[in-house]
Amino acid sequence: MGSVNINIPIDEALIQEAKAFGNQQTERDVVEEALREYVQRRKRLKVLELFGTIDYDADYNYKQQRQQS
Repeated sequence: MGSVNINIPIDEALIQEAKAFGNQQTERDVVEEALREYVQRRKRLKVLELFGTIDYDADYNYKQQRQQS
């Protein structure tokens, strides 16, 4: 996995607070953890959007399916 060097101003107090809550040692660690959490949350939201959109067979018998294995 590659890395990208980005130079952006970030509120120092916010970085320090995040470091304290997450026990990260560096600003880079804080930003990487925040991005991981952001991506994970967005993936979960995508899954939640699927609820109620997938049709299922009301006659499906999962117990019968298990016995065939």
